Amino acid sequence: MARVHAAESCVQSDSIKGLAQSIAQPAYNRLLIVEPLLRRAVPTLIIAFLATILIGACVQVLDQNRQKHNAVTREIASLADLVTERIERFAARRPDSTLSADRLLAALPGMVPPWANASGRTIVVSGLDRANVQLALDGKSDAILDNLLPAQLQALSANQNAAMELTLQDGRKVMAAERALSTQGRVIVVQDQNAASWRSDTTLLITLSATTGFVVLILGFAFHWQSSRARESDLINDAVRGRIDTALNRGRCGLWDWDLSRGRIFWSQSMFTMLGLDGRNDLLAFGEVNALVHSEDIDLMAIADKLLSGEIDHIDQTFRMRHTNGHWIWLCVRCELAETGANGSHLIGIALDITEQKCLAERKIEADLRLRDAIETIPEAFVLWDSENRLVLCNSHFQRLHKLPDSAVVAGTPYETVIDVGHMPEIRARVAGSDISTPGARTFEAQLNDGSWLHISERRTKDGGFVSVGTDITQIKHHEQRLVDNDLRLTAYVVDLKRSQTALERQARELADLAQKYAEEKRRAEEANQTKSKFLANMSHELRTPLNAIIGFSEVMGRGMFGALGSERYQEYCQDILSSGNYLLEVINDVLDMSKIEAGRMKLDPEELDLSQTISESMRVASSRADGKRLTLDARIDGAIPIVADRRAMKQIMVNLLSNAVKFTPDGGRILVRSRTRSGKVIVTIADSGIGIPKEALARLGRPFEQVESQLTKSYHGSGLGLAIAKSLAHLHGGTLKLRSRLDIGTVVSIILPSNGATVEVLRDAPALASETAPAPRLASPEAAPRPRKSRARRRPAPSPAADLPQPYLV
Repeated sequence: MARVHAAESCVQSDSIKGLAQSIAQPAYNRLLIVEPLLRRAVPTLIIAFLATILIGACVQVLDQNRQKHNAVTREIASLADLVTERIERFAARRPDSTLSADRLLAALPGMVPPWANASGRTIVVSGLDRANVQLALDGKSDAILDNLLPAQLQALSANQNAAMELTLQDGRKVMAAERALSTQGRVIVVQDQNAASWRSDTTLLITLSATTGFVVLILGFAFHWQSSRARESDLINDAVRGRIDTALNRGRCGLWDWDLSRGRIFWSQSMFTMLGLDGRNDLLAFGEVNALVHSEDIDLMAIADKLLSGEIDHIDQTFRMRHTNGHWIWLCVRCELAETGANGSHLIGIALDITEQKCLAERKIEADLRLRDAIETIPEAFVLWDSENRLVLCNSHFQRLHKLPDSAVVAGTPYETVIDVGHMPEIRARVAGSDISTPGARTFEAQLNDGSWLHISERRTKDGGFVSVGTDITQIKHHEQRLVDNDLRLTAYVVDLKRSQTALERQARELADLAQKYAEEKRRAEEANQTKSKFLANMSHELRTPLNAIIGFSEVMGRGMFGALGSERYQEYCQDILSSGNYLLEVINDVLDMSKIEAGRMKLDPEELDLSQTISESMRVASSRADGKRLTLDARIDGAIPIVADRRAMKQIMVNLLSNAVKFTPDGGRILVRSRTRSGKVIVTIADSGIGIPKEALARLGRPFEQVESQLTKSYHGSGLGLAIAKSLAHLHGGTLKLRSRLDIGTVVSIILPSNGATVEVLRDAPALASETAPAPRLASPEAAPRPRKSRARRRPAPSPAADLPQPYLV
């Protein structure tokens, strides 16, 4: 089970294996790849080698036996031939004597050559004087002929050209060769196959083969044992590496190994995880790591130079590295320079993720700042001392109360120093508090010499410190005194109220009488207002009859229909009379219209019409006056504008507004008329580059007879009814009139009317409508006043050119 867990932990150890691979040679890397194959192949190779040795030994033994057999066969055949030849020579030396067994036995050892001496070899000469001569070359006495069967002897006699293998009666196997003597007898050479020479060669070969196999087998067992130990060591190492990787991952830290000489850097898997990168087993280039480092925090190149030059031998740096998501990770890297011999200098250490600590530190600083700001903003004098009576913090109220310099309110200042430097306020009176339930705490009120009161609360903190809060309660004390005084006054007021109750009842009766009188006076005022409107209407009708005669006769006299008048001044006077009469007629018409509106007798005749034609007609009416003042009258109307409205009222509104624009625009100015439709409403805008209206006068305009200038200071003719009539007619159509203006820049008047003819009822309370806060742009009547003679006209400042008209007033 332990091996299973260790094998599972191998997956996590790849990062540290990368460190070993970074140091190992390429051959070792290749060995790591083929190591599992070798572990399975070596036992198979050992078994195959042992089988090969066994088969080779068997083949070699058989071959050696075969070669030995052939050699022995040739050797005993040769020995038999040689001994036979020498015996015959020995017998030929004494032809007169008979070859006896004793003589042959004495001479036979000299007949055997040295190379024929061998263990287990015997030479037998039989058929001599009924006696047999036997010579054992190894010195053993063994009756060979006694162990040979007659049939075997006959077989030997029959096959004298070759050696034969025979099995003696005692079970031994021998090889024998027989040669017949020319005189009598025969020579038999017997070689025992179980001789020591034969056994020694076979034993030696078997011993060598067995020893070799045993050694190889021991080596195989040693390799298997070593492989098992290596596998167990690898599993243990993998388990340890897995624990290390787990510790690194859980500890939010990563392993660094910086090869300074090669510029390559190794990271553990936890380092990649911290930065959100994909894990890698190969080494990182210096440029890859440097690209992730915040350049303002650390310079890795400068640190590498210092490490190589020996200025420093370790680093302890805090810097930021970029996460794959784009944000920065704070790391604390602690590494030490290590010399690894042939591998050069390595900077080895760990990198801790301190982002959370940084955030906590920032939040702590922010919390401290908030606490200090909160303490600073409270109206009380606040001071905190630690357990050793050293200043922790205080606010400016405490500093001002004790008149302390800035150097004395630094954290860590002893209590004695603060007392010596500051000025303790003199206490005139002290009132003990009632709360004494908390040990080490006290509360009291103190009155200072300047008359102010302080509520002082002091208590011990859990760490043995001391906190004191002084609240200014001067106002509370004054309020308490006032409450006491008020109690006395209230007693007096109760008496006065009882006296006043009778007077109030009397005044209530008087107010009821006054309310009745007010209602009566209001009714009379409304009747007077209606009488005024009727009077103005009647007077307008009565004045129009003689005024028409004046206008008609002045026009006849001015044209000279019945002859010349005489002097040219009469012609000029007639023109003045005609102009003044027309102006007066227009004023009377305005008064009459305003009276109808106020009296609620203005009747509208709505019909479908094209507002663009009405605007064009109104512009033609105003163009004559505009041409006289060299004004640019421009219209931006895109196509027809269908609307349901009273034709006369629409034309009167446009003529009144255009007349005002012409009247109050200096010579050479510009007037722009623009219309557009939006959300079922028609918006007509008239903008000019005239003299403008003061901001404080905008609220009054639109009321009957209201003008910016008074009767004593005004420089333009007009009754102040034109704008009021235009605004009232717009309201009768369910629309509004808005005004924007700036002095010496211009004025913009906007009329907003419903295009579907949704009108309101006839106005019942015209003064209320006229008093609305909607601004009106002009002070003149619908028709501009007649131009006075140049000698009498008041000159206005030269206007700005039309191009200077600001865009907001042209919209």
